[in-house]
Amino acid sequence: MKKILAPVALLIGTLAFSQAEKDTIESKVKEIEEVTFVARKPTVESKVDRTVFNVANSSILAGNTTWDVLRMTPLLSVDSNDALKAEGESVTVYINDRKSVFTGKELKEYLQTIPADNLMKIEVITSPSSRYEATGSVINIVLKKRDDEGMKGSITFNNRQNTQNSQYTNLNLNYHKKNFTQTLVGSYSDNTWVQRNSFLNTVYDNNVVTEGTTKNIYKGKNPSISSTSEYELNEKNTIGVILEAYQGKRSNTSEANGSKSENNQLSYFYDQNQNSSTLGRNFGTNAFYKYYDKEKNRILDVNLGANYDGEDDHSYFIRNEVSPSKTEIREIGVLSDVENRNYYLKVDYTQPFGKSGGNFEVGGKIDFNNNVIPNQLYGKQVSDLSLSTGDIFHYEDNISSVYANYSKTFFKKLETRIGLRYEYIDYKIRQDVAGTSRNDSYGKFLPNILVKYSFSDKYDLSLTYNKNLWRPWYSEFNPFMQPTNDGFYSRGNIELNPNPSDRLYMKFGFLKKYFLSARYTFTDQDYWTNYVTEGNKIISEPANFVGKVHKYFLYANTNQSFLKNKLSVNMSFGWNYIDNSDFNTKNELKTDTNYISYWAGSTNLTYTNLFNKNINLSAWVEISNQNNGNSIANKTNVFHNISATKIFPKTQLEFSIQLMNIFARPTFDSTTFSATGSQRNSTRSDWYGASFSIVKRFGNQKVKENTKTDVEKNSGGGK
Repeated sequence: MKKILAPVALLIGTLAFSQAEKDTIESKVKEIEEVTFVARKPTVESKVDRTVFNVANSSILAGNTTWDVLRMTPLLSVDSNDALKAEGESVTVYINDRKSVFTGKELKEYLQTIPADNLMKIEVITSPSSRYEATGSVINIVLKKRDDEGMKGSITFNNRQNTQNSQYTNLNLNYHKKNFTQTLVGSYSDNTWVQRNSFLNTVYDNNVVTEGTTKNIYKGKNPSISSTSEYELNEKNTIGVILEAYQGKRSNTSEANGSKSENNQLSYFYDQNQNSSTLGRNFGTNAFYKYYDKEKNRILDVNLGANYDGEDDHSYFIRNEVSPSKTEIREIGVLSDVENRNYYLKVDYTQPFGKSGGNFEVGGKIDFNNNVIPNQLYGKQVSDLSLSTGDIFHYEDNISSVYANYSKTFFKKLETRIGLRYEYIDYKIRQDVAGTSRNDSYGKFLPNILVKYSFSDKYDLSLTYNKNLWRPWYSEFNPFMQPTNDGFYSRGNIELNPNPSDRLYMKFGFLKKYFLSARYTFTDQDYWTNYVTEGNKIISEPANFVGKVHKYFLYANTNQSFLKNKLSVNMSFGWNYIDNSDFNTKNELKTDTNYISYWAGSTNLTYTNLFNKNINLSAWVEISNQNNGNSIANKTNVFHNISATKIFPKTQLEFSIQLMNIFARPTFDSTTFSATGSQRNSTRSDWYGASFSIVKRFGNQKVKENTKTDVEKNSGGGK
């Protein structure tokens, strides 16, 4: 870690000293035509229920996509499966307060098509109100709103060199005329991603050990386009429509080598080659109506939307298996066709309540999902024994929810919010051929409470409580078994149950720059990855686990500005403690790690206008672990990023160079424990290298200030 922190500290320190000396020597009255100094918000704002990462004018945006910026957002991390986590827990992603239909790798690919140049801020909402669907923390990505008259926009070209080369480009157009605003964003990426992995699977019975390595090369060509049209009927009424289209054309080649032994005797060794091609398409629409009375502070949001997500995947495996007695060749093909349809209607209403300064919110949502996934397995062995099996998996649900929030401030020091959400789900699962099915329904009340007391303008203390409910994703139900690129198999579990949790969060702020926070999370039911054996097959699947898990977090955060606000530093560091003892005992997990303790943190540094030459610098360092449930991290990862951007104001050109993880390549190394055995995976990700980008802007780039109330800022959208 010292190898990483020392160069970053030396770079920032040297540049800061040089700039300070230059500012002293130069005359204060000297005018520089190209530079305009404006008041800026702090890079990171710590609020009672969220942390806000203001990136609109930050050099961190240059040459990056929205996904890249999320990687560098305080409190956020990404695991080896490209799943976003907030303080180590799963999140739900919103864009302009509109819930994204993507998760996991699909979410990553989609966010990689949104240019970071279009970002205003990223909100990490750790204590969401009842307005949000109850799935833990929320990430709200807020895009810029350019509504000055005329046409303006930008075009970006980026070349990134990791193990192999990737390119990315996007065009961002905005047109505003009187009451009409039109935004059009198009992008195209041609990416190559290389990943190496080593694995060690142990089955306790008969000491069956399977170990080996894999090398995967992912290639993707991803075009996308989005259109937002908004028309102000008058000063109170606005209508609009959002249209989105995204395509992902991907290929994957994989090479695996491994061996299996039983009671220390070699059973066989194998090599496996996989080739796959995937074509995914997404189309989304959202029509909205908004009523906003600024004088009476009344807001009505109505959103009607539909989303289609389809993915056609074809994978083919050739496996050579050599044992002391024979050699066997297996050829297996997998065809999968995902067809997901989503329809929703959401209504939100906000208005002041009474004459005492209270505020009341109420709303509801009706959500329909219809997912159909045909799966087919075919192939043959060396004995010409044909293999052919197939099934169609169906998942349908109807989720209805209503909520109410009431907030009020007493004697100008005590802020309060109390909310209650009720969700009811009715879902159906079935397989056409296997005949398995499940029809179920349940309703849950989900309360939340927020209290904040300001002792003075420099000291405040807040406390929040949330009841959350995390539901399994449709693909986690799919029980169709498929081979994986490491020689194992995977499938879903039709019997998965929802997972409730309670979260208590306390934050103390002082001097408006320093924040200490503590969080406690409790659950008595969860589901994580389990490994089971059937014949010679080792199968990974999600499973229900019963047991109490207590999680404790202590964090410190500060946001500082130096050198006439040119140098901004945000630092967060914390201690995590997880008590898994009851969970491990009830599930007979053979691990000595009943109590997990580890450190985590991140630092963001940005320097604006170095040497008064329109050069912006940024650096980012993160320390993180991949501890989650029955998966224990064997290694602490240190990620880092250093970038420099040169701006030419007269021509509206920007050039930037970025260095990613150049001092140490990240490796995700963790062991998953189950009652029957354990699985260790060590994945070396392709998160290192360098990139160069060019941005050309045109038109008036000014972003209009949002003069609406905090209530208005935190509302709206098709949530």
